[in-house]
Amino acid sequence: MSQTLRLYPLSNFTFSTKEAQPEEDPSVAARLQRLQNNYEDFGMRRTVEGVLVVHDHGHPHILMLQIANAFFKLPGDYLRPGEDEEEGLKRRLDERLTPQTMTGEFDVTGPGHEGQGGGDWEIGEVLSTWYRPAFESYMYPFVPPHITKPKECKKLYLVHMPERKVLAVPKNMKLMAIPLFELYDNTARYGPQLSSLVTCLSRYDFVYL
Repeated sequence: MSQTLRLYPLSNFTFSTKEAQPEEDPSVAARLQRLQNNYEDFGMRRTVEGVLVVHDHGHPHILMLQIANAFFKLPGDYLRPGEDEEEGLKRRLDERLTPQTMTGEFDVTGPGHEGQGGGDWEIGEVLSTWYRPAFESYMYPFVPPHITKPKECKKLYLVHMPERKVLAVPKNMKLMAIPLFELYDNTARYGPQLSSLVTCLSRYDFVYL
């Protein structure tokens, strides 16, 4: 049975900027090398990302971070060893999108939006799970038959957005609202993980508020 997903308009949300957050690795090769080093120490990497859905003119849009005017990604990242997935995702969402105070701490209220800044993320269900079979860039939405020990497991969680919220974006990134019709069947631009979100969300009946 279909589930109901309540979507608030993009205009309800306030966007600001905060200190830049440079990528940990200068290249894809460096990231994969770090993945291999961490795998030897801690085993399979666990990654979580949030799917934040709003609407604009009555059509669902997914909020994504754009890096270097070309690369798109969902907010989130890898977990600490032993960290709970939902709590880890909240921490990563705070790092990426919650305003910071002058001391660098996360502002859990936000100016003029008491209780609607950050630290109050409502994590929903897992929309899809992806596995990295080797220390290479490609991932699959299943474990290939010949793989016994995937190197990374990534879960994409639905994040229920409140009616209003302040979102602070690192200066070296842009927060883009990508419509579903742009994502659909567009793996050439967005890759298989992001373009497949349209199918993952099709189980929901959208309610536009």
